[in-house]
Amino acid sequence: MLSIIESCKDTDFPAEISVVLSNRPDAGGIALAQDAKIATEIVDHKKFKSREDFEDEIQARLKNHDVDLIVLAGFMRILTASFVAEWPDQMINIHPSLLPDYKGLNTHERAINDGKTVSGCTVHFVSEDLDSGAIILQKRVDIHKDDTPDTLAARILEQEHKAYPEAIKTIASSRIK
Repeated sequence: MLSIIESCKDTDFPAEISVVLSNRPDAGGIALAQDAKIATEIVDHKKFKSREDFEDEIQARLKNHDVDLIVLAGFMRILTASFVAEWPDQMINIHPSLLPDYKGLNTHERAINDGKTVSGCTVHFVSEDLDSGAIILQKRVDIHKDDTPDTLAARILEQEHKAYPEAIKTIASSRIK
């Protein structure tokens, strides 16, 4: 999120952050946003009886901030199809693999165990199917013979910090739909 905040400070960047919303009160991104004088909202999923009630509250908070694009960054909850349907082509996510390979979790370990020589990250539109939306962009990272999941994750994270602002800029500049 810090790389997105920093990108938005550039006067040529075609987007701004309306709100940072988290389902975890202790999320580090909340403090980063507050330090940058960005509005924050916390919708703790543990306080809701159902996923639908939780998502209804998120919807209300996002609409209060006139959000045009939802950028999922560290939001580790699977959203329902009905929530996703409310934001067609207006919600993006970043995933630490070159989709469609290695959807879900443990992506680095799985790539190494499969003997892959390249991995990376993918920014994609969110669809109702996990990690299956249209790809916006990908960044490739070589897998070294001595890589561990942690060393590979660190190099991919460097590319994620570049990829997410680049994808947001591409969308905000109406160069992709």
